[in-house]
Amino acid sequence: MSLLQDANFWLLGSFLIFAFVCYKYGKDTFLGLLDSRIEKIRKEIVEAENLRIEAQELLAQYQRKHRDAVKEAEKIVSNAEKHAIEIRKRAEAELMETMERREEQFKERMRNMERSAMNEIQSYAAKLSIQATQRIIEENLDKKIATQLVDRSVKNIKAA
Repeated sequence: MSLLQDANFWLLGSFLIFAFVCYKYGKDTFLGLLDSRIEKIRKEIVEAENLRIEAQELLAQYQRKHRDAVKEAEKIVSNAEKHAIEIRKRAEAELMETMERREEQFKERMRNMERSAMNEIQSYAAKLSIQATQRIIEENLDKKIATQLVDRSVKNIKAA
């Protein structure tokens, strides 16, 4: 079989001609497509790098804000603790003052109750003394002397 009748030879030949025609007329278009694709990829890489830098800046900014917020929160907690201590001190002082005032009121009530009890005891003792004196006089005085004493008292009253 000759080379011109071989199908593989013609297939190879037509493929080489096709490749040559594609290369000659399509090379600029194909290279332009590749170049535009490469340029697009470069732009995407630059854009991605810019976005990464922006993201890092945002992260740093948020970290600063977070640190500032933590410091502010610590200040607020510290101020709240100081305020709570002051309130507790004031409350303790007010409690002590109230306790002293109530203790003084209690002491005054106790003195009043003591005076009242002493007055009642003195009144009761006076009544008992009068009753005892009255009994002693009734038992020891006879009626004649009692009549004379009453008469003298009446005369003294009239004279006065």
